[in-house]
Amino acid sequence: MKTFRLPFEILINNCIYIRSQDAIRISIKINDFLNRLEFSLKMYYEFVYLKSHKNFDTTILRFYFKRMQSMVRQFKKFPFTRKWQMVIILLVLWLPAACEQKNTYVEPPPPKVTVAQPLQQEVIDYLEFTGTTRAFEEVEVRARVAGFLQSMEFTPGTQVEKGDLLFVIDPREYEAELNAAKAELSSAEAQLKRAQIEFERADRLFKQKAGAETDVVKWRGQRDVARADVLRANAKIEKAGLNLSYTQVVAPITGRVSRNFVDLGNLVGEGEPTLLTTVTRYDPVYAYFNLNERDLLKVMAMNRKKLQEKGLDAAENPEIKADIQVFLEVANEEGYPHEGKLDFAESSVDKDTGTLQLRGVFPNPGQAPVLIPGLFVRLRMPIDTRENALLVTERAIGSDQSGRYLLVVNSENMVEKKPIRMGQLADGLRVIDEGLRPDDQVVVNGLQRARPGAKVDPERTDMKSLTASAIKAKVQEEPKTSVTSGETSEKSGSVDSTGSNGDEEVVNESEESTASESEGKSD
Repeated sequence: MKTFRLPFEILINNCIYIRSQDAIRISIKINDFLNRLEFSLKMYYEFVYLKSHKNFDTTILRFYFKRMQSMVRQFKKFPFTRKWQMVIILLVLWLPAACEQKNTYVEPPPPKVTVAQPLQQEVIDYLEFTGTTRAFEEVEVRARVAGFLQSMEFTPGTQVEKGDLLFVIDPREYEAELNAAKAELSSAEAQLKRAQIEFERADRLFKQKAGAETDVVKWRGQRDVARADVLRANAKIEKAGLNLSYTQVVAPITGRVSRNFVDLGNLVGEGEPTLLTTVTRYDPVYAYFNLNERDLLKVMAMNRKKLQEKGLDAAENPEIKADIQVFLEVANEEGYPHEGKLDFAESSVDKDTGTLQLRGVFPNPGQAPVLIPGLFVRLRMPIDTRENALLVTERAIGSDQSGRYLLVVNSENMVEKKPIRMGQLADGLRVIDEGLRPDDQVVVNGLQRARPGAKVDPERTDMKSLTASAIKAKVQEEPKTSVTSGETSEKSGSVDSTGSNGDEEVVNESEESTASESEGKSD
C-alpha cells in the first residue's frame, strides 16, 4: 500500500498549498506542481519496476507511465493565458473536495420471511398400513350337470338376489331320466306287492301245515328284495330330480353377477364343472393388511388396555374382541372416511416376512358401492391419544445429509437451524415429536432467503391458516368471489358501453356539423 501513497500524498499536499496562496501567484505554483508530479511518476515507475516480481509483465504498466510523462511535458509547454490559469485554479480547488468523498458500504436490508408458531392440539397416534380389498362373499357359478347351454336369464354386471335364475341347460335328457326312474319305482312297487302277497299266503299255509317252510323263506327274501328295489327306485328318482334341477342354474347368494364366461350353445359340465359366471357380495367388504412385529406389540398392548377398561378377561372368554377401529381410504380420497373394525388376525407371525396378517371389515352399502374387491387402499389404526402435540406445515421442513430440520427465528431476528424428528400427518400439518418448542417462530415462507446465522425481517401468520381444511375452504371461496367480481365487471361494462355510445353520438353530430359548415364555405 505504501507504493500507492507516494504520488497521492504529493498531490494532496500541493492541493492544500495551492489553496492557501494568492490567485496571482497560482501559475508559478502550477509549474512547480507539474515538476514534482513528473518526478513522482518517475520515482513510482522505478520503484514498481524494481520491486515487482520477475514473472510480472510490466509492459502495460511501463506504457502507461510513459504516456503520463508525455502528457505532463505537453502540458508544461502549453501557453498559460489568464483564462486558462483561472480554469486550472478552479480545477485544482475542486480536486481536494473530490478526494474527500468516501465510497462506504451500505448493508442491504434483511430479507422478509413469514413465521408462525407451531399449532398445539390433541392428536391421535395412528399406525398406517397399505392393503387390498376383498369381497365379503364371492361364489363361482359352475355347471353341475353336462349339457348344452340353452339360455341366459340375467344381464351381466347387475344385482341379483339369491335363487334368481341365471342359466338354463338343456333339460330334456334329465327329464327322461326322471321318467325312467319313476317307471322303475312303479315296477319295484309291483314286485314288492306281489312278493308280499306270496309271502303272506306261504306263511298262512305253513301255519296250517299245508305248505313247506322253504316257500315261506323264499317269498320272505323276494319281498325284502322288492322293498330294496323300491328304495333304489326312489333314490334314482331323487337323483334324476336333482340333475333336472341343476339344469336351472340359480344365484347362490345375493350380489353382483359378472359376465357369462360361456356363450349359449356350448357344451358345459362334460368331464369337469364348467365355470359359467361369478356372483360377488360387496356389502360389507374386507381389507387385508400386514402388521410388523414392532407395531404388533403396540396393538397387543392396546388390546389388553381396552379389555381392562371394559372389565373383561380374554382368558375366560377367548371369543371376546376389543372392537379395535380401523379407518380406510382409497387413492382419490383424503381423511380416511371409511370406518370399520378389526375382524381377524392370523394365529402366528410369518417367519419369512416377519409380519402378521390382519383383516378389517367395512360397511359398503349402495347399488354402486365405493369399495370393490382388489383395490389398493391405505389404512390407519388408532393406538393412543396425545395432548398438546406440536404441528407445523410440511413446506417448512427442510432436509439435508444430517436429516430433517426447521428454521426458526429467535428474539434478535436471527435464523437458527433445529434438527427434528417427525411424526404423522394431521389435517395437512406434520406432528413434530422432538426438536421444537411451543414458542418457536418457525419460518413457513421464504426458506430460500433465510440462512442460519443471518438476520431476517419476520412477518407473523397463524399456523391454523395453513391446515388442509383452511386451505380447502379458502379455495372454495375463491370461485364465489370470482363470480361476484364477474357480475360487477359485466355491470360496469354495460355502463361503459352506454357511455361510449353516447360519446359516439356526440362525435357523429360534431362531424355532421363540421361537414355542413365545410359545404357552406365551399358554396
